[in-house]
Amino acid sequence: MAPHYVRSIFLFLSACLISFTPPCDGGNILVFPIDGSHWINIKILLEELHARGHNITVIQASTSWYIPEKSPLYRSISIHMDEAMEDFFGTYLKQHMKLLKEGASTMNFLKLTKDFLFMVSYAHSLWCDGLVQLFDDQNMIQSLRDSQYDLVLTDPALAPGVILAKYLKLPLVLNVRWITSGEGHFAIAPSPLSYIPVPGSGFTDKMNFIQRVKNLFFHSIIVFQQIFMFGPSYDVLCAKYIEGGCDIISLLQEADIWLYRSDFVFEFPRPTMPNVVYIGGFQCKPAQPLPAELEDFVQSAGQHGVIIMTLGTLVDALPKEVTDEIASVFAKMPQKVIWRHKGERPSTVGNNTLLVDWMPQKDLLGHPQTKVFIAHGGTNGVQEAIYYGVPVLGIPLFFDQYDNLLRLQERGAGKILQLGDVNGHNFEQSLLEVLHQDSYRVNIQRLSRLHRDQPVAPMDQAIFWVEYVMRHKGAPHLRTEAYKMPWYSYYSLDVVLVLLTAVTLLLLSSLVIFRFVCCRRRKTKQH
Repeated sequence: MAPHYVRSIFLFLSACLISFTPPCDGGNILVFPIDGSHWINIKILLEELHARGHNITVIQASTSWYIPEKSPLYRSISIHMDEAMEDFFGTYLKQHMKLLKEGASTMNFLKLTKDFLFMVSYAHSLWCDGLVQLFDDQNMIQSLRDSQYDLVLTDPALAPGVILAKYLKLPLVLNVRWITSGEGHFAIAPSPLSYIPVPGSGFTDKMNFIQRVKNLFFHSIIVFQQIFMFGPSYDVLCAKYIEGGCDIISLLQEADIWLYRSDFVFEFPRPTMPNVVYIGGFQCKPAQPLPAELEDFVQSAGQHGVIIMTLGTLVDALPKEVTDEIASVFAKMPQKVIWRHKGERPSTVGNNTLLVDWMPQKDLLGHPQTKVFIAHGGTNGVQEAIYYGVPVLGIPLFFDQYDNLLRLQERGAGKILQLGDVNGHNFEQSLLEVLHQDSYRVNIQRLSRLHRDQPVAPMDQAIFWVEYVMRHKGAPHLRTEAYKMPWYSYYSLDVVLVLLTAVTLLLLSSLVIFRFVCCRRRKTKQH
């Protein structure tokens, strides 16, 4: 039978399996999301769950800047917060970009690391205080119990939702890439540091000796921050409200399903676990037509095409000198430019550049006129660039963005330009390279074909496994018991020790017997 027939039959059977999955009556889902870009991501999943008849309740902060209190998708429960995360996060970002612009140095690295750790630690502490409010409100807790939720869906980068699921004794589904400290795989799957780069290290899966030493150092920082900076806030809650106590890592390891916002077209190959479901690019779908005015602008570019630029939802504006340099380069280009830019209008902006507060990013990436995507390297943007096959010029700013862009650069589908290196000359040379070297477009389109070649769409995978947990009241059979083993048993050190002891005793016994026999023979000869 020809290979393409086999593949066609496989795809047909896979589609049938999804189609004939036992129906799941509308369930009750309690959602504990994270604000900002994380909310934009999980909201897409909530829209699909709502469309399939599920009832959704969202817990949000009274000071939330992205999660609306009223929505046709869900009913909300608001937790009072005295301070908005947006306020102190914005202050941190301004200082962060200032240090990035000053360039790389040991002092700047230490300052960035310190500021980041204290900023994230404060966010954890703020939400722990909010969770205490919830636990101490007996009417609210009773209402949550009476609602008979089928599961808790949460993003564990901040972990109050994880503790709430344990408190309510509900199955737990994670919409995840990041946990309280670092990347999710490190808490759940074997993660040899010899070839698995730690987030923030800037390494690939091919490391020399010095890089492996540095990788170990970065891992020790993550372990330190979990034990001494982030973990204690949750340990207090566990000790007070969870019978028998707990710690946040063990609660994460008890999650039923990890909906993992990545795939191995993007990620470096590594060990994984049966309850990890890869849904990278689940937010992507075929591009829709652009608004008429925007379509006219795009078509006016002619054969030169369009460049689009956005640095995500969290950055209002780059330093003025940087935006002026970028705008002056754009003004010289034959392409048209659509730039999501907030803040003061650059003085050097050209007639070919359209500045907007918001853009239909996915629809623009899917437009045949789009030639290059200039981005900060957030997970959503990188996955969308792969899906639509648009090469990336990346300007990473913070968090995981450098590591995300590094994965594209390693595969020849993008190029990284550090913010501290952005000037008129460097930016222009980098942009021209990505525009005119065919290898970038060829490689990103190859990744796009690999990503799209799946028997089941990532969104369908995500919905199937959420409903699977509802139908079966969890998925404990997919969880390993390894997490409950002491470290010396996990690595079989106790087995090795017993075997070495046995071999040692055998050798010593043999030696004693041999010496005894030799001594007797000598004595016999002497007589």
